Amino acid sequence: MNPNLLQQLLELTEEEKEIIEESKMVTRERYTSKGYFIIESEKFLSKDKMIMVRKHTRFVDFPTHKHDYIEINYVFNGKLKQRVGGKEITLKTGELLLLNQHIEHEIEASNREDIVINFIIRPAFFDFILSYLSSGNIVSDFLVNSLYNHTQSGQFLYFKVAEVPTIQELIGKILNEMMNPTSFSESSIKLYMGLFMIELIKNADKVEKNQEASLQHFLVVEILKYIEEHYKEASLSELAVQLNQPHYALSKMIKKATGHTFKDLLQERRLLKAKELLEGTSLPASIIVEEVGYENISYFYRIFKGKFGQTPKEFRESLKSL
Repeated sequence: MNPNLLQQLLELTEEEKEIIEESKMVTRERYTSKGYFIIESEKFLSKDKMIMVRKHTRFVDFPTHKHDYIEINYVFNGKLKQRVGGKEITLKTGELLLLNQHIEHEIEASNREDIVINFIIRPAFFDFILSYLSSGNIVSDFLVNSLYNHTQSGQFLYFKVAEVPTIQELIGKILNEMMNPTSFSESSIKLYMGLFMIELIKNADKVEKNQEASLQHFLVVEILKYIEEHYKEASLSELAVQLNQPHYALSKMIKKATGHTFKDLLQERRLLKAKELLEGTSLPASIIVEEVGYENISYFYRIFKGKFGQTPKEFRESLKSL
């Protein structure tokens, strides 16, 4: 453990000072604008950011709540007691809990020496990295459930990884970026988070979970990987052959599991790729249209504007003013 980092984290935040000085309870308005206690990512994250790392507020009980994001609780020092999905869990130093946005939990007030880090991650962050994670493991299945399970079933994964140096080192790097930010910190945290998820998969034997994976989750991961790798020429027919599934059955399964058709998922990936190319290259829009698998430029312009509120030309012009 980095003693200097611990001393930084032990310092009181403004919210903690208010709680101590005024004997306050959790101020709901600080976390949500909804009637039911659903902590909102927009309270902490600007619209263009995917990940936020913050210290859990001590000295106060957090009543039963959900999030509209995926959360990781990591105990840097001390412990954290909570009730998750009806189960009592006490996280110890170096352990972490991965929670999807559909699960309820309530947290017992932490003491001064209990330093817990909350990772606030918008589900959209995993749209990209999920295709790079191997399928058929508890972490990718967890993410598929979080992103595409419209039954909104709650899940958590409890990782007892205090003795896994690679995971502890990655979290240490993320915390260092949080406490000592630079102009590269946001990009660094995204990179570390991707590596972190891979390390969690490697250490799946150290996890407790509250829900079993399913064949449907496996297929969704494979579908997303296929779209990521073949977005230019992808077709449902080819995918059905690769997965050894009847065309019509696969189409229905995709719709049921994700709430979207195969065409919707493919179009979403193509548009995001087009946006990346507009941002990161000087390729003409006509070439980009071909690169992402479209032939009709007018159609592409229409769906791009429907997605991003600007034509490709307008989008590129807006980048110059940033």
